Amino acid sequence: MNSSNLQKRDVNHIWHPCSQMKDYEEFPPIVIKKGDGIYLYDENGKQYMDAVSSWWVNLFGHSNQRISQALSQQAFELEHVIFANFTHEPAILLAEKLVKYTPKGLNKVFFADNGSSAIEVALKMSFQYHMQKNKPNKKRFLSLTDAYHGETLGALSVGGVSLYNEVFQPLLLNTVRAQGPDCYRCPFNQTPNHCDTPCISFVEEQLEKHAEEITAIIIEPLIQAAAGMKMYPPSYLKKLKELCLQYDVHLIADEVAVGFGRTGTLFACEQAGITPDFMCLSKGLTGGYLPLSVVMTTDDVYEAFYDDYASMKAFLHSHSYTGNPLACRVALEVLNIFEEENIIKENQVKSIYMREKASQEFSDLPYVGEYRQIGMVGAIELVRDKETKEPFPSKERVGYQIYRIALEKGLLLRPLGNVLYFMPPYVIEKEEIDKMIQVASDSIQSFFENSSVMTRCF
Repeated sequence: MNSSNLQKRDVNHIWHPCSQMKDYEEFPPIVIKKGDGIYLYDENGKQYMDAVSSWWVNLFGHSNQRISQALSQQAFELEHVIFANFTHEPAILLAEKLVKYTPKGLNKVFFADNGSSAIEVALKMSFQYHMQKNKPNKKRFLSLTDAYHGETLGALSVGGVSLYNEVFQPLLLNTVRAQGPDCYRCPFNQTPNHCDTPCISFVEEQLEKHAEEITAIIIEPLIQAAAGMKMYPPSYLKKLKELCLQYDVHLIADEVAVGFGRTGTLFACEQAGITPDFMCLSKGLTGGYLPLSVVMTTDDVYEAFYDDYASMKAFLHSHSYTGNPLACRVALEVLNIFEEENIIKENQVKSIYMREKASQEFSDLPYVGEYRQIGMVGAIELVRDKETKEPFPSKERVGYQIYRIALEKGLLLRPLGNVLYFMPPYVIEKEEIDKMIQVASDSIQSFFENSSVMTRCF
């Protein structure tokens, strides 16, 4: 493949994330020059529909006029200020709105830079809380198999996807693991619509053994995203909260990927009617504009750190860009859009339409094991055998090859192993949903019709 001047200059110096750079020799990075709505445009003017919201961050389309205007105005007023002993109006207003809209009881807001940073904050807060409550044995965390919580060492420690953390095992915390929910390959042969979540027993077994040493359970509410958009019912969360209360363990809700309307409600925890002890938010918080994250927590947690300086109970954690005014102002505008433009109700209508169209399109394809969806997140699981649900070996890179075909057709559909997924910006229209689903289907069928993999599927 011929590379442009910009592509050559890129690979000379840039090490891209989540990539084997050798792939770029044959498939160089696409140089994007501008974005508009749900579309991206490369240096040659080719258009791509951004069906994954540029790694799940974009809510209201690229170059959104409202957000861009708010950012521009803030840049001429205050770009940044130290956040220790100083504050500013965008952070104050944002904190007030977040307390208003998150589950009741999450009254305190701690600012960080990104999703992984928020996870680190929550882990450290939970641990220090229990130390200051004279519970020194609570030094471990419980997480689920196939969990993903970020790339920093603490976040990797509570992650369960070996692709990301296996090589770093000697460096990681000693985490307790419990088998997580897997509704597609349910060990109890139940379905999400007729399920009393018996799989919560796996968590309960670990709590019975280790509760005295566990400070917190961390979970991705409703969707284990990086694991392949594995979805499970709200009843699991409700039971998990009850177990946390029973065994004196904190609950950390990692809503970095699923917050801000992705699951059909503003926050996924709403669907279970629970308030976690910590809620980590990022990604959609700024609508895809700037890095920012927050950890929401309770008065009880806050008060465990509140004392005279000499007690040394303060939470001594900081980032240089904590509470950045530009990011806070953008996040405030994102919440204003939710308030003023009826986003959640419109998404509910769009999600029903997307589910119906996708189910019709994919249900009869022999290599699609399941199409599943919660809110504005849909996932296509590709399997070698629909009856046994046997997956394709990872070395065949089936999802990656379909992703490349879809790009040629103008659709950005980045895979998670054998799972292709839709997580489009909320400004997508019905005709664009039709196009997104049709191009995805055409790309899947094109791959199997022209690949030797197909001969091994049946």
